[in-house]
Amino acid sequence: MFRFGRRKPLLIGVDISSTAVKLIELSQGSDAASALYRLENYAVELLPVNAIVEKKIADVQAVGDAIKKAVTRAGTRSKDVAVAISGSAVITKVISLSAALSDAEMETQIQLEADQYIPYPLEEVNIDFDVIGPSASSPELVDVLLAASRRENVDDRVAALSIAGLNAEVVDIESYAMERACALLIGGRPGDAAERTVAVADVGATTTTLNVLHEGKTVYTREQNFGGQQLIEEVQRRYGLPREQALQQVVEGGLPDSYMTEVLAPFKEALATQIGRALQFFYSASTYNRVDQIILAGGSASVRGIDELVEERLGVSTSVANPFAHMSMSPKIRLPELKRDAPSLMIAVGLALRGFE
Repeated sequence: MFRFGRRKPLLIGVDISSTAVKLIELSQGSDAASALYRLENYAVELLPVNAIVEKKIADVQAVGDAIKKAVTRAGTRSKDVAVAISGSAVITKVISLSAALSDAEMETQIQLEADQYIPYPLEEVNIDFDVIGPSASSPELVDVLLAASRRENVDDRVAALSIAGLNAEVVDIESYAMERACALLIGGRPGDAAERTVAVADVGATTTTLNVLHEGKTVYTREQNFGGQQLIEEVQRRYGLPREQALQQVVEGGLPDSYMTEVLAPFKEALATQIGRALQFFYSASTYNRVDQIILAGGSASVRGIDELVEERLGVSTSVANPFAHMSMSPKIRLPELKRDAPSLMIAVGLALRGFE
């Protein structure tokens, strides 16, 4: 099918994490011989302390200002955005409905029956659904994924984007955005994932999220209270540095020699232990008894040697996420900075990929 006239603008991916706003703008390759995607613009803008509290926006103005700075830093002119909310803030349920229903009829029926699945007053939640496919229980039914989140989780993100002059076209779920980005790592491009079981450990500032994908689809998600903020706080305590300076020196270097052995090494061991513990929870809660690969994402994945240590401790092939490995680059992209930031940009990339669906 061809569309004539003006092409619909692509979506910017904006990941609002607990410590930073991350913005990604992609375009599509022009021919079959080129890379499938091209990175046009990206930016990372740190958030003020406590702008995000327990994955909820506590200061909409501060987050909006940070998004505005990220837009300016990236130099993008696009206005339409895909943003995500945490999986812990979303209720999902697979239900079966008649295959004969239209989308409008499904929406009506879901609204009528939603109170069976959602433990909040319906006027306090946003609801959406997606048809997964034919139901295994009956050829006359289809399985439908129902997703719901409290309105404040969505409204606060929409308001922050509005402050930056952007439009929220898509509100996604972080785990689905991660799944989309992982397809680039597992199979080179979305829809081409190999038949493997892959564990993605996304190490954020305060939370480590384990997403396990089988044949490219998420089969398990678990969050644990552990993240890179613990490393930053230990650097602050031990060397008497303010947060911003501690973060800068962890990223760029400049700390005393004792940092490597007395601070960084214990953190890396603790991270490997946390990932191993999360995998054990996965094995005990499923029929799987192993994973074929571990991918490390998030800001802490940039710590030198962390992939080698995790592989040694857990006995599973481990690599650091780089969603841009098979992409072409705009000339204005600074490659050394991108290499450092790449593992933390997975969700933003997965959101930007929504523009090609």
